[in-house]
Amino acid sequence: MANSIHTARWISQLEGQGWDVHLFPAEEVCPHPRLRNLKLHEPLSVRPPGLDPSVEVIGEWPLPKGASLARRVAGKFAPSWPDRAWHLARTIRKLRPDIVHSLEIQHAGYLTLGARAHFAADDFPTWVVSNWGSDIYLFGRLAAHAGKIREMMAACDYYHCECRRDVALAREFGFEGEVMPVFPVTGGFEVERMRALRQPGPTSSKRRVVLKGYQNWAGRALVGLRAIELCADLMRGYRVTVYLAQPDVMLAAELLSQKTGIPIECESGEWTHDDVLRMHGSARTSIGLSISDAISTSLLEAMIMGSFPIQSHTGCGDEWVKSGENGLLVHPESPEEVAAALRRALTDDALVDRAAEINARLTAERLDKTLIAAMTVEMYKKIASPRTSAR
Repeated sequence: MANSIHTARWISQLEGQGWDVHLFPAEEVCPHPRLRNLKLHEPLSVRPPGLDPSVEVIGEWPLPKGASLARRVAGKFAPSWPDRAWHLARTIRKLRPDIVHSLEIQHAGYLTLGARAHFAADDFPTWVVSNWGSDIYLFGRLAAHAGKIREMMAACDYYHCECRRDVALAREFGFEGEVMPVFPVTGGFEVERMRALRQPGPTSSKRRVVLKGYQNWAGRALVGLRAIELCADLMRGYRVTVYLAQPDVMLAAELLSQKTGIPIECESGEWTHDDVLRMHGSARTSIGLSISDAISTSLLEAMIMGSFPIQSHTGCGDEWVKSGENGLLVHPESPEEVAAALRRALTDDALVDRAAEINARLTAERLDKTLIAAMTVEMYKKIASPRTSAR
């Protein structure tokens, strides 16, 4: 997923290794501007604006105009041209890479499975699959996906995920290869730099409540707004920030503010990452609700920044949070349960301050960028060693 910050952050861990890194977009998208030091494969494409000079576009159309026409002509004379799996197979055959790594399953993993069909079973490079978010936990329960996931898990050689929960699920789907160490699939965090953005003072002194604003197939921000309404009697002196707010959430937030008098600001995606971190760093509590996830990046960010996390129990937050000690885990579709957690977070100063201490230690030990980058590099070295030594 070449437009994802998670892809850019993962690849950034490989800088300085002297490795030849190639990125094949699972879909035709505008690549993320933070991509660096790689070769991007997009046949007959115009170089996207804002792309870093260290990114070489393989197949770049050399003229100011005519790329779209060239693609149409190519599709007319080569029926396979529009098929991205065919292009990926062609790219792999040309490069003969030591490792093919699918970052995410429903787009990159399925595409790689399609490309693999163009090879004999023993002729395809070593294949690593990374599970992002709900790739197996949710989609594995859907009839349209379960069979394809099973086929992919039987075909790949290595598996990487960020939840112990998803290791067991991979085995249930027939994975018989080696599971790599469990750590965040987005890479590590600059923990010390991030903490410097915190508002000074203990968590209990802060008067902001943060809510992640996703309301979609997984997100349940409207449940969070209802929970805030149920706690209106405790919200005097507090303000609410809803970030990444979608239009229906913004509408509901405005009506809630009018009804209760609670100041609510909504942010729909214009903030920088540092803005989001400062927001968590000035919050007493941060709420994230979804019916499915892996380890929520926003949960980890809240923990790093000292905000008391209230997180749905449908991700693998329980591998980071002991409910009632360094956060609270709740049902994502129960406003009453979320409201009870919020009441506790708003009234128990000792709980939120103690949680901030626990989370500061935990995130420093498990999330530091230098640590995770070293683990990532060692993972690739381990995977590549059998194939490279055989050559």
